[in-house]
Amino acid sequence: MQLARNLEGKILSPAEIIENTPNSDPETSLQPAEGHDHADHEGHDHSHEGHDHEGHSHGPVVNPLCVRHVTIEASQEEVDKAFANVLRDYKKHAKIPGFRAGKVPDSVVRRRFAEQIRKDVLESILPQRFRAAIDDAGITPVSQPQLTGLTLEEGKPLFGEAVFEAVPDFSVDGYTDVVVPKVVPEATEEEFQQELKQLRESRATIEPVEEDRPLVDGDWAQITYIGQVQSDETVPDLKGEDSLVEIGGAETLPAFNDALRGAKVGDELGVEVVYPEDYTEQKLAGKAVAYTIEVKAIKKRILPELNDEFASELGDYGTLADLEARIRTHLTVTKERQAEQQTREALFQALNARFQFPIPESLVQQQVDARLDRGLRALAEQGMNPDMMRKLDFGRLRAAQRDSAVNEVRTSLLLDRIADSEQVTVSDEEFERELYLASLQSREPIEQLRARLTEDGGLARIREQLRREKTAHLLYERLPAA
Repeated sequence: MQLARNLEGKILSPAEIIENTPNSDPETSLQPAEGHDHADHEGHDHSHEGHDHEGHSHGPVVNPLCVRHVTIEASQEEVDKAFANVLRDYKKHAKIPGFRAGKVPDSVVRRRFAEQIRKDVLESILPQRFRAAIDDAGITPVSQPQLTGLTLEEGKPLFGEAVFEAVPDFSVDGYTDVVVPKVVPEATEEEFQQELKQLRESRATIEPVEEDRPLVDGDWAQITYIGQVQSDETVPDLKGEDSLVEIGGAETLPAFNDALRGAKVGDELGVEVVYPEDYTEQKLAGKAVAYTIEVKAIKKRILPELNDEFASELGDYGTLADLEARIRTHLTVTKERQAEQQTREALFQALNARFQFPIPESLVQQQVDARLDRGLRALAEQGMNPDMMRKLDFGRLRAAQRDSAVNEVRTSLLLDRIADSEQVTVSDEEFERELYLASLQSREPIEQLRARLTEDGGLARIREQLRREKTAHLLYERLPAA
């Protein structure tokens, strides 16, 4: 326990001082209320490789309108008892030359371990005293408290003041009067045909072209190649055997399209490719590569016929009509979800505009962190390497996220307050189902996931987010039909 390791004017403690305080976890009000992903239940991690928060401005430390103070006091008797207990423990284990274990005089122990004893006394007193102070004041901190004006001496009472941010009191009276039009879900025939097309393309096969003709857009060239990186002998030659390249394909580099378009089997081609500076493969980014290519074969993608046999290959469908019905149902459900999501976002905007109140800056900055972390994970999944991440302007990125973060925090706080008014609760069955889905998505055994989330407070976040989801859906259902 690190409580009081940092003394006057410093952060008072880690989570121990506010453990078990409802909604005290700084992340509990940070999830966007517009929906959630089971993977997000694991919280977020700031340790992305290539990304360092040091040196990045996090904006104002606190919102003065949300700062609260409580006085922390302990009687002389409590202080003296704490000193005696700590001194007894040090005396029992102290190893000092010239004295037997357990026989070191109190005065020697006090002099030798004065600073450590004082810190241990603080750690033994402050958590309970701080808890009592915020309970008496009816305040829930949402930021790490700072301790000021601390006095702690043996034979005297303890006195100090804890300063922290808290959510200010605000009213949601009239929230039922906030109404927005419901978005009407509409699944078009064009969208249905696109879904059907994608299913056919997923079952397409690549077949050889027997006729003697040149490559055209839509063909696949089977090639062998050797690429020499120019002006960089440290990069070995690039080699490929029987690689397939789609002529005119979205993933094919323009230089390859230009070189291969019109070529025939047996042709040997030379092409130079200049890779962009932000190319995902770092060793090629910004470099020129001279390729020698031999066309080995021309192939064509063949789409399957739309018939009952095609439908049966995709699942338990007796006929093509059964498959089409399932596609239409899936498309309709998807459109309904999207319509509800869009409506809820409009409702959240209206609620934010109607109910204005100060937002704790600590919650805003933590939400900015959460948004940036999600963005960084996405960039990493897209192939951005650590060196490129280090070049990002995080000050600008944080500033760009701030307005959205403020709105998301306000929405979460509003939903929490409305949930209180509506007496929204989350049943154990609902909670266990969500935990099960999170386990499936993270591919982690459910009991292992439960243990980990219990340790880091994630279980409370899951239940809190479910409560917000239920509240948002309740508000949506009450809106008049379009």
